Amino acid sequence: MRNRTDGELMKLVMGKDHLALEELYDRYAKLVYSFALKSMKEEQAAREIVQLVYTRLWTTEKGYDDGKGAFVNWIITVTRNMTIDYLRKKRRLEQVIRFEPKEWENELVSEDPDPESIMSRKWIGEQIHEAYVHLSESQIQLIDMMYWQGYSLSEIATQMNEPLGTIKSRLHQCLKILRKHLASVREG
Repeated sequence: MRNRTDGELMKLVMGKDHLALEELYDRYAKLVYSFALKSMKEEQAAREIVQLVYTRLWTTEKGYDDGKGAFVNWIITVTRNMTIDYLRKKRRLEQVIRFEPKEWENELVSEDPDPESIMSRKWIGEQIHEAYVHLSESQIQLIDMMYWQGYSLSEIATQMNEPLGTIKSRLHQCLKILRKHLASVREG
């Protein structure tokens, strides 16, 4: 493998040759890591980006085109894009409140010493928890991925290996169930 060009190795990687991926890793992992570390200024994040880059190399369908430039430039571009995606996702996660009913209840109760507000917030948390119980595991996972982890519907479809239409339909049904349950609680 060592005497092959980067382009030849990438073609083998696209054919799922793990030895070719290992060779590309040996050649460029330090460069990818140093680029990610310079961008992120955090070792753990840089390691995760290296893993994401090599996962992308393994799963990409487009791959590297040696007619468009040097492989080193291409892999740095992939690293840059993965770093940007990582930063965006990290920012979204930092802005999100996790939907764990017990955590919500504790957060809602601890913020305000006013007894009426405490009871109101506690009641809202209980109603949301009860509505959540009416969802299937796949619906709960979908809500978590979309609203609390920040994935797009197409990213969720890819990760769950399901058609985008199925994901959209599941989300529609999920929101319909939550709306119906929460509306009946408000009316009752």
